[in-house]
Amino acid sequence: MPENTTMNETTIKRLGDRLYDALRAQKSIPPLSDEFSELTINDAYYISLQMLRRREADGEKVVGKKIGVTSAPVQEMLGVFQPDFGFLTDVMEVANGGEIPIAGHLIQPRAEAEIAFKLKKDLKGPGVTEQDVLDATDLIFPCFEIVDSRIDNWKITITDTVADNASCGVFVLGDKGVDPRDFDLPNLTAVVKKNGEFLSEGKGSAVQGNPLTAVAWLANTLGEFGIPFNAGEVILSGSLVPLEPMVAGDHVSMELSGIGSCECRFV
Repeated sequence: MPENTTMNETTIKRLGDRLYDALRAQKSIPPLSDEFSELTINDAYYISLQMLRRREADGEKVVGKKIGVTSAPVQEMLGVFQPDFGFLTDVMEVANGGEIPIAGHLIQPRAEAEIAFKLKKDLKGPGVTEQDVLDATDLIFPCFEIVDSRIDNWKITITDTVADNASCGVFVLGDKGVDPRDFDLPNLTAVVKKNGEFLSEGKGSAVQGNPLTAVAWLANTLGEFGIPFNAGEVILSGSLVPLEPMVAGDHVSMELSGIGSCECRFV
């Protein structure tokens, strides 16, 4: 029986398998919170681990972690007012400038511009500080995370999105990484264009005041479950801008001030 949960192991496994099946079929399902109003974040986390175990059994490997729903615009858009957290696997990464197929791969994708951290040292909470994150980081990159909910019409609560691996779809890193110690992270500005036209912009301060704060929170939150950050992993720190729905034919690009760019196309 998982620790600090309200659900039995059989129910947790069944719900994790339900989300895994939705992922593979690329069909959404009703919110888990509709059926289980007592669902807690701890329950949801263990459900997400079951979904992850199924993916690992298919040969996927964990290459990083993510925090989401960190900025006010995203929280207001989704009606979820605390961060979620999940895992990144190798099959989620798309090359910069690459094509992202929707049909048969994604359900209801939305793009968000982020700052990604590439670690050079292990980190494990609790007790991780912003300085610890900075010391453990090798490079930061401009990044798109393409979130994609397995829950019908994005009608999620915090427990739905945590159970659904933080609504993660795929991610795209820019080609150029830089030393974060050379930059004022809260004042980094991301400018996003969709189909060649200005879409949005946001600063690093949109993410809990500082991306380092968000990554430290994630390290400490996962540390409570005994999950470390490992050297070489990619950590996504949360969106600087509102989420934008994507359909086949869309092209999205971002420029992170003084650092570089990132782009992808949907087909």
